[in-house]
Amino acid sequence: MTIFDEKRQELEHHEFMMGRERGRLAVALDMLTDSLILVGQHGVYCASTRNPSKPALDLQAVLAGMEGAKELIKSVMEEIRKNREEGQGKRE
Repeated sequence: MTIFDEKRQELEHHEFMMGRERGRLAVALDMLTDSLILVGQHGVYCASTRNPSKPALDLQAVLAGMEGAKELIKSVMEEIRKNREEGQGKRE
């Protein structure tokens, strides 16, 4: 089963509301957010030996990478939105 099959309903919903590109990015963003929550919960049980109030270093790296990916996706979604709005403004 592909991700397109697995997330079909969510993709259809977001693509209808936001357009194909932004809709797919929105679903990817939701998936990253869900994964961040799971990794964060795992971090509670895998605390750093140096600093027990923080997750283990490998989990910190995963969390940082996922947060960075979310920021990149958000910036692309914003650029697509701006470009679409500018294109519609030229037509009117």
